[in-house]
Amino acid sequence: MAAWRRFAKRNLPMIAVIVVIAVAVAFVLADRWRRGAFVFGAATLLAAAIRLVMPSDRVGLLEVRSKAFDVGALLAVGGAIVWLAVSIDPLGTG
Repeated sequence: MAAWRRFAKRNLPMIAVIVVIAVAVAFVLADRWRRGAFVFGAATLLAAAIRLVMPSDRVGLLEVRSKAFDVGALLAVGGAIVWLAVSIDPLGTG
């Protein structure tokens, strides 16, 4: 149990992002794909914010490359996904 607690504490930022992604998947499975895409983009932006403000030894699996690269890539991808989710025509779904 102590090993699980250490793992969870070290990877808490990544676990938070995964929970938001799970919510996005639930929206998509419930046929709310635009809302799911928006939440997925928000999860990516959340990952960028966490990577920006937390020290590298605390972000766990969110650290892939340098901080500048990780934040820039996550902001670009998250921003693009949110923009697409907001700008796509709802196709009569209101």
